[in-house]
Amino acid sequence: MLRLSILFVSSMLVLGLTGNAQAADASAGAEIFAKNCNMCHSGGKNMLNPAKTLSMTDLKNNQMDSEAAIITLVTNGKPPMPAFGSTLSEEQIKNVAAYVVQQANADWK
Repeated sequence: MLRLSILFVSSMLVLGLTGNAQAADASAGAEIFAKNCNMCHSGGKNMLNPAKTLSMTDLKNNQMDSEAAIITLVTNGKPPMPAFGSTLSEEQIKNVAAYVVQQANADWK
């Protein structure tokens, strides 16, 4: 029984289920977005490919409607979008993803 309890507590720590995991900060993401993404994505638009805006509809259509998918895209890039994994920290990228999802859900208002 003790082994199961230890295993459960260890699993919770690994999975971040104890509440100690730091949530992404969308308001911090807004500043990072303004400095790094706004040139091509002002107001949730896409200046290079109007079919791939940051609206929730387009994000869903392009399987980019989760923070995890956006984190992967921002980190690794996908032409013509550059990768930001070497210029932004993991925390900054998580914050940007939270901001994008928040704004997409609010229809970029």
